[in-house]
Amino acid sequence: MGRKIIILLGHPGAGKGTQAKEIMRCLKIPQISTGDMLRDAVARKTSFGKEAQEKMQAGELVSDAVVNGIVAERIEREDCRMGFILDGYPRTVKQAVTFEQKLKPSDRLFVIEIAGDASNTVGRLLGRLMCPNCGEIYNVYSHAPKREGVCDRCGAELVRRSDDCEDVILERLKNHQEETYPLVEHYRKTGCYHEVNGMRPIAEVTKEILEIAGGVFTQPATPRRRLGEGAHKGRKGSIA
Repeated sequence: MGRKIIILLGHPGAGKGTQAKEIMRCLKIPQISTGDMLRDAVARKTSFGKEAQEKMQAGELVSDAVVNGIVAERIEREDCRMGFILDGYPRTVKQAVTFEQKLKPSDRLFVIEIAGDASNTVGRLLGRLMCPNCGEIYNVYSHAPKREGVCDRCGAELVRRSDDCEDVILERLKNHQEETYPLVEHYRKTGCYHEVNGMRPIAEVTKEILEIAGGVFTQPATPRRRLGEGAHKGRKGSIA
């Protein structure tokens, strides 16, 4: 049986991080992000890692060739044997084509866009809190911790992301639309693209994603609340 490979798309604040954690829990496959892969490659002093470190130390962008190489190495490790969730990669059609060339014939690729109303994103992200210890995500408006500023799971002090400020959020939304539209069009043509309405309770979104990917939803030990401030009707074809 081939690997289940899930690429999550969606505007900032759409719930990609939350859904990735739920998918990891249900499918028992890792979430691997570009940032984590780069840091790991640098720490392990691989050839790509050394090249990436030189670029970063010089204040330059890491080239597509290096990023593609790091991804190719990472997805061959044992924990990716059954599949994996990609976070932050690919970002361009060129990267997507290179990645697809590395896949095995038995691999099953699912590109899932979590669509929603981007107009609610600024307020949602301004209320976001994260646990630096266990990675749990909260929101003061829709998923507040039981004790203000304290993680329910591990008791660590919650923090805000440095880029969760209005000006930066608006710029991220603009950049996301410009970057993602060509990717969505590419994946539509390949037949592996799916869109889910992300403005529903977290569990409902997770169930639909798992139905697409052929997984089985299991209820978490601690029920999660809604991601947004209520259920809203998603807009078909949204790529904002």
